[in-house]
Amino acid sequence: MGDMLKIGGQELTSRLFLGTGKFSSNKLIPDVVKASGAQVVTVALRRVDMEYEEENIAAFVPKDCILMPNTSGARNSQEAVRIARLAKASGCGNWVKIEIITDNRYLLPDNYETIKATEILAAEGFVVLPYMSPDLMVAKRLVDAGAAVVMPLGSPIGSNRGLKTKELVRILVEEISLPIIVDAGIGRPSEAAEAMEMGVAAVLVNTAIATAGDPVAMARAFGMAVEAGRTAYLSGPGDILDIARASSPLTGFLRDQE
Repeated sequence: MGDMLKIGGQELTSRLFLGTGKFSSNKLIPDVVKASGAQVVTVALRRVDMEYEEENIAAFVPKDCILMPNTSGARNSQEAVRIARLAKASGCGNWVKIEIITDNRYLLPDNYETIKATEILAAEGFVVLPYMSPDLMVAKRLVDAGAAVVMPLGSPIGSNRGLKTKELVRILVEEISLPIIVDAGIGRPSEAAEAMEMGVAAVLVNTAIATAGDPVAMARAFGMAVEAGRTAYLSGPGDILDIARASSPLTGFLRDQE
C-alpha cells in the first residue's frame, strides 16, 4: 500500500490505465477492467451518450473507476477545451486527457496546441493529462502550464509497435518531476513491463488489449506485467556490463583437490 501513484489528489494502486476504443462489444469492458485491476479508464466524449445507455460507453465503466474523458477528435486547443468543458458539464468529472491531432497519417499529437489547452484547463481546475510526442522542452512547458502528468507516446497510436521512443522517454523520467505515463503504441505485456522498469509511473493501453483474441486474458496479463515491471524498478536492477562476470569462482577448485 506504500507505493501509491498520486494524481490530482487521488491515490491509485494500479499503474495500468485503460482505453475503451476498439472493443468488439462494450459489454467486454467491465470484465476487462476487473481482470486488469485498472482504476483509471479513458473514454472519448463522442462515445458518451447519457440518453441511450446501450450506446453510452461510460455506462459500462465500473462506478469505482475514475472516468477520464479524452479530447479525441480535437484539432486545436480551442476544440480540446470545448470538449473538456462539455465532458465536465455532462457529469464526467474534472479529469481530462488532452489529445490534439492534426496529422492524419501517423496521428501524432500537436505539442504546441496541447500546451495551450493544458494551460487553459489547468487554470480552470481540471486535472490535465496531456498526450504528447516525447520532447524534453515541451514536457517542461507542460509542467509550467499546470499538467498533472506528462504522457509521451511509445509509438504511433494503435500501432502495437512497442516502446520505439525509449531513449526519449528515459530522458523525461530523469528530468521531469511529474509522473510520466507512456500512452500509445504498447503492444505486448513485456513492453509494458519494460516501460515500468525504466521508472515510468504508469502505462495506458487500449489497442493491444481490445484487439487481442481474448481481451480479458490479455488485460490480466498486462496488469501482471505492469506490476512486475514496477516491482523490478523498485528493487534496483543490477548493472549492465560489457564483459562477463562469473557468479562463482572459476579458478583453483579442481587443482586444490589434487
